[in-house]
Amino acid sequence: MSPTSIRLIAPSDGPALAGLLSRDRQAYARWMPDRPAEFYTPEGQAPVIESLLASHGNGLAWPGVVVSDGTVIGQVTISSVLRGPFQKGFLGYWVSSRHQGLGHTSRAVGLVLRIAEDELNLHRLEAHTQLENLASQAVLRKHGFRSWGIAHEHFYADGAWRDEVFWERKLSGRPAS
Repeated sequence: MSPTSIRLIAPSDGPALAGLLSRDRQAYARWMPDRPAEFYTPEGQAPVIESLLASHGNGLAWPGVVVSDGTVIGQVTISSVLRGPFQKGFLGYWVSSRHQGLGHTSRAVGLVLRIAEDELNLHRLEAHTQLENLASQAVLRKHGFRSWGIAHEHFYADGAWRDEVFWERKLSGRPAS
């Protein structure tokens, strides 16, 4: 088992992410929104990464990459951070198909949970999974997420509207600041 780490995304991650996304484009079509062909190139990833880092700079996100043996193998992001009385964010993640089934996704989620609580001081994280994505649901359950509902025809991917399970995890009991 190779070690897993996460770190803040960097502009230099564009080529690696483009390569992973391009290779897995068909395999992940069921789970990811349709994107223009340029998205799957280093040039297409540059503005995506720039936007993620701008959101991070504004305190609205923590965009990370999943790393194993020094190589980027996926992404893990806390986005849509709401402050005030909510103190919550939205968790999203993926690991390349070549690195699935090795525990990387679960370890990355565990690591980002620490960041959510200790660095971002969030009270709650939310996530969505498609009904059929049992592997992702297992990762969320392992890390203490509970399902709290189903949104019918919530997400459009691979030519169809998909139902999604909503997930939540309370992180801390700190008062909102």
